[in-house]
Amino acid sequence: MSKIEIKHITQYDPELVEPIGRLLDQLTSHPVNFSNRDLRAIIESNSSLLMVMFADAKPVGMITLGYYLAPTGRKIWIEDVVVDSSMRGRGLGKKLIDYAIEQARTLAPATLLLTSRPSRIEANALYRTSGFKQRETNVYKFDISK
Repeated sequence: MSKIEIKHITQYDPELVEPIGRLLDQLTSHPVNFSNRDLRAIIESNSSLLMVMFADAKPVGMITLGYYLAPTGRKIWIEDVVVDSSMRGRGLGKKLIDYAIEQARTLAPATLLLTSRPSRIEANALYRTSGFKQRETNVYKFDISK
């Protein structure tokens, strides 16, 4: 088994841009042109944490926490959870979720939230076994362009 390590990315490293782009290609059906600027913005943000999973020093997964304070309390969202297709089925998604939960606890008290398409059967099962409860709600999307 590879040496697995998850790191909270706090310093810009241009070597991460391409692997993150590849992971995003596996996550979404629409193209994401992840750039050096995007990586810098995430790292410099006061409202997000980017965590990358490495196997033998090679990026093979990632997860992001975004957080904010609302009148109803602090909200933390898990976003962009992905494990490289070549590494799936080894429990690495669970390791990412567990690590994100640990990081979220440092921001407690808070509500930790995520969304997942129903078609992502394995991901939804992972979230349930990790202690997440499915909410009765609708999620709406409104894209704002420049």
